Amino acid sequence: MQPETLVRDHTIYACVMGSRAFGLATDDSDTDRRGVFLAPTPLFWRFDKPPTHVEGPAEEQFSWELERFCELALRANPNILECLHSPLVEYADDTGRELLALRGAFLSRQVHDTFTRYAHSQRRKMEAHVQNHGAPRWKHAMHLLRLLTSARDLLRTGTLTIDVGDRRESLLAVKRGEVPWPEVETWMTRVEREAEEAARRSPLPAAPDRRRIEDFLARARRASALQADPYDEVVQGVVDDRGRRQG
Repeated sequence: MQPETLVRDHTIYACVMGSRAFGLATDDSDTDRRGVFLAPTPLFWRFDKPPTHVEGPAEEQFSWELERFCELALRANPNILECLHSPLVEYADDTGRELLALRGAFLSRQVHDTFTRYAHSQRRKMEAHVQNHGAPRWKHAMHLLRLLTSARDLLRTGTLTIDVGDRRESLLAVKRGEVPWPEVETWMTRVEREAEEAARRSPLPAAPDRRRIEDFLARARRASALQADPYDEVVQGVVDDRGRRQG
């Protein structure tokens, strides 16, 4: 089965991400599409396993296989968690809707470590760019501020909201380079400190609900196996072998 076929025929969830989901789109913004596909269970019975992710087939499109997506979400990967909370959902089947219903099970205080660790690495890159070129990449600075603010608010409230709302204009001013870099640095430092304080009193649990997610994944795999094409050579081989043993 070709990778593009997995995306075309087995997607369970698809959404728009990037600036359009964040409420920061402008006339020249791309449309970034992200999705989750459930590879048919019989494909895992072969030596060559299905891919964990697929780029394309459309431009600006990227999809993860369900198990890989869940693994990353359980690790509080910022990009994955935000994908689950996009306000621009384009498609969800029954399994996709169940995945969305489990969004809260992935959230925990671990987001403080993962979001801030990512933010620190990005900030170091910006500081190096400032030293070499006199200014940061302003678009990156805007998105880092957005991410830090999102993490702080998540730790405070227990809810992940990725649309920036009324912060849109102040963030776009950063993107346009209208805010001096020292002010942006101060802004980042303040939000980081607020996130650290919020982590100590956060309503989020200490760890995600791994068992609940694993149960969901097992049920999805089982349902996929039961729905497999009866003429699939792998499935038919298993059925025939069982029949011979029982006989």
